[in-house]
Amino acid sequence: MPKFSLMLCLLFGASISFAQKVAFTEYDLKNGLHVILHKDNSAPVVAVSVMYHVGSKNEETERTGFAHFFEHLLFEGSENIKRGEFMKIVSSNGGQNNANTSQDRTYYYEVFPSNQLETGIWLESERMLHPVINEIGVKTQNEVVKEEKRMRVDNQPYGNFLGEVMKRLFTKHPYNWVPIGSMEHLDAATLNEFIAFNKKFYTPNNAVLSIAGDIDIEKTKKMVEDYFGPVPSGVPYVAVNIQEDPITKEIIDTAYDNNIQIPAVMMAYRTPGETSKESIALELASSVLSQGASSRMYKKMVDDKKNSLQVGCFNYALEDYGAYISYALPNNGTALDTLIKDMDDEIAKLQNTLISEEEFTKIRNQYENDYIGKNAKMIGIAENLADGYTFHHKNTNHVNEELDEVRKVTRQDIQDVVKKYLNKNQRVVVYYLPKK
Repeated sequence: MPKFSLMLCLLFGASISFAQKVAFTEYDLKNGLHVILHKDNSAPVVAVSVMYHVGSKNEETERTGFAHFFEHLLFEGSENIKRGEFMKIVSSNGGQNNANTSQDRTYYYEVFPSNQLETGIWLESERMLHPVINEIGVKTQNEVVKEEKRMRVDNQPYGNFLGEVMKRLFTKHPYNWVPIGSMEHLDAATLNEFIAFNKKFYTPNNAVLSIAGDIDIEKTKKMVEDYFGPVPSGVPYVAVNIQEDPITKEIIDTAYDNNIQIPAVMMAYRTPGETSKESIALELASSVLSQGASSRMYKKMVDDKKNSLQVGCFNYALEDYGAYISYALPNNGTALDTLIKDMDDEIAKLQNTLISEEEFTKIRNQYENDYIGKNAKMIGIAENLADGYTFHHKNTNHVNEELDEVRKVTRQDIQDVVKKYLNKNQRVVVYYLPKK
């Protein structure tokens, strides 16, 4: 194996076989931090991660963007890490790191050679125990977030696509806005508001520490206790259960984008949250319709009729609700209503006729391949373990049950959920047009 390829394998971790179960040890510290440890000595790699159960849905309506902002702000440093040193420490010790934020959680991680396990644990404990939140850090990261929004949303073709859908699909629930939030809200926020948000959500009893890789369990437990044990508990956060009224009449609206020349159309349906069996069935339905060149919508609209440059659908499953979204871009000036009709025709076929056994086998195989891919690296295992505990009723073993849940979904289940949720009177239609 070439040296470069070997280095990549060592850095990102060894893959696990299809049939292999993910073994783990889990326990709680006295401060409420949930700890999950997975031992795999097949390669000298370790992933250290912390998942905080806070996302954009936990923000106030006039202070959106806080969770994503903290994804950046908590790299500013700590009482023991100078400004700008966090990432230097990671890279100088042979590691990589990153973070991401969704509507429901914020996730930080490092991947190190296993002899740097203690470095990873120390870095994440510093982020939790000694963060420095001051005016210079807030101002610096505010500019970083603004630039990210300009690049990924404001100046990106179709960059506002999801935001335009979500704010029409959800009117009460804070899924109404996307994690990037409002720059005006961040500008208006005071330092005390940022400090209060950190104190409320970035606490051990609102977090999961997940470590996977070449570790010794007992030695790792001691490190975890030494570094995270002193972190004080926060006040327990009780989430508010916000219910949306059902959509009973088709909502049609128009949105404009300065950065596009080709229009698009989106259709969105409100669906159950990610732990629902129906959510899995909806994901399989989206595979039938648009995953791969042999899928129904792609073959019909892109290959055969050639009236679409692109067509797709996906079940965007979140903790409280999901959003099933279909979209298409026209080819050769095809009317958007024609694309809507073609997509509706394929949905109607799913509602009225069971998919074939051949299609059913194909989409289940696709799901299993994706599952193997998610667990092919130590960081993937660490995240999936944390995700199971955080979002599947504290069931860390969901990482081993996921495939069985998919295999229990029948062709009839797929037909039933399409009948139940993908109806015209239950959806939002957005004509996404170039702004003149």
